[in-house]
Amino acid sequence: MSTDQQSTARQDLVLAEAGIEDPIAFEEAPGTSSRLHPLQRPKFGELLGCAQPGDTVHISEMFRLVRGNQCILDVLEVLHRDQLALRIHDGAFSAMDLAARHPRTGELQRDLQRELTYDGLRAAEAKGSKGGRRPAVAVDEIGTVRTSYLEGRSTAALARDHGVSRGAIRTAVADL
Repeated sequence: MSTDQQSTARQDLVLAEAGIEDPIAFEEAPGTSSRLHPLQRPKFGELLGCAQPGDTVHISEMFRLVRGNQCILDVLEVLHRDQLALRIHDGAFSAMDLAARHPRTGELQRDLQRELTYDGLRAAEAKGSKGGRRPAVAVDEIGTVRTSYLEGRSTAALARDHGVSRGAIRTAVADL
């Protein structure tokens, strides 16, 4: 919870529907920024201090705890170190085994990181963003780009015209 106007009612409902009896709740004080890394949040630190190996940390949705891919991996490393399980009851991660470890090395499966990246790309695509690296200048267009550049056309204009980044244009004309 990050502002005085927010409530934990929805999270409480999700956990109640999951049958969690007598949970020990850790709620950040109003105004605690969600931009803080979870491992820097006071109540998460308190939770880690109280939890015993074998305990399960229940959260309603992943985004209530973390916002970015690296934060998820950092939290999972700490939970694994402390022998704590994580159960997410609603949202995109509720069906995933976030404790998946490589059988030989014991490291977090990188499939999780890959899945998080794909989830992010799918979300960006749904908003109209393409995601990923922009293409290089096509081989059959390099001559045109170089000629236009020498005639004074700007890097930005050439990038727009050819659907590539300005860096791709700079690469195409680097030896001129």
